[in-house]
Amino acid sequence: MAAHRKSFGSDNHAGAHDAILRMISEANAGHLPAYGGDRWTARATEQLRGLFGAHGGVYFVFNGTAANILGLSLLLRPFEAVICAESSHLNVDECGAAERVLGSKLLQVPAPDGKLTPGLVASRLAGRGDEHRAQPRAVAIAQVTELGTCYALRELHDLAEFCRASDLRLYLDGARLANAVAHLGCQLADIAGHVDVLSFGGTKNGALGAEAVIVMKEELGTDTPFQRKQQMQLASKMRYLAAQFSALVDDSLWLRSASHANAMATRLAGGVSGLPGVELRQPVDSNAVFVALNAALISALQREWGFDVWDPAENLVRWMTAFDTTEEDVDAFVAAVRAVAVAL
Repeated sequence: MAAHRKSFGSDNHAGAHDAILRMISEANAGHLPAYGGDRWTARATEQLRGLFGAHGGVYFVFNGTAANILGLSLLLRPFEAVICAESSHLNVDECGAAERVLGSKLLQVPAPDGKLTPGLVASRLAGRGDEHRAQPRAVAIAQVTELGTCYALRELHDLAEFCRASDLRLYLDGARLANAVAHLGCQLADIAGHVDVLSFGGTKNGALGAEAVIVMKEELGTDTPFQRKQQMQLASKMRYLAAQFSALVDDSLWLRSASHANAMATRLAGGVSGLPGVELRQPVDSNAVFVALNAALISALQREWGFDVWDPAENLVRWMTAFDTTEEDVDAFVAAVRAVAVAL
């Protein structure tokens, strides 16, 4: 891959946003209390608490897997299980962290578009009250999903109502929550109000290894400081994580960056739509474009461009855009796809 070309492999491939690096530099001045007792952490915590309408607290951690494990640990007892989509990051890409760290069984549900519904959740509730079985307790969803799709607010409402009626807790993996808000045109609180605990991703939106766990219910936040410490996620120099979220919140950088990434994905999808050997497989609700490609097309493109093959059996690839993807980057990639598709 040519060194000057942007990668379409992941929004994790992008560097940190300049505004975030400047804020980290500002936070670097002087000596301040450790472990979150500093003014930077206090400021970012209050900013996020207000945006989400959170009553249980805001807790910063180093990465998305840690955020998911901490969030779920607040909702589960040792014998309880998590219902999740088969394609969920929790199930596929976290190396069994839920099972290893929490000891919690994952009850997987096939979900072709990555989204759970009340009916799909209900299909995994058999065995409740049977002491021989792990007891379903938490439902874990992602917004945006791992397939780039987005729950509509009505879908979230219906799922949340079902969970409440069924004595289930609802956790939301928000690694790309900013992209969902940009797509839906809503507020963070409009999504957060449907769940018990969620994460708010910074790393995929220009931050430098920083995620936040948002606890919506006051009664769920009591044990969070102890859980975070025991799970090795209490940063001694917390100000550097917290300052990044203040940078994201100031002037709505989090939303502007996510909106731009989404727009670049829409531009990319529009540019390749209808080309021979190219088939869009999921709605483009975020900064992800899922496409089935002719196998020869994949090989030819990967000589010059970086992207992931999501499902080799179906020649399904994922193209991701980021806050720093430009129109010129997209147009150059589209031109490359078009040239190879026509030649084949």
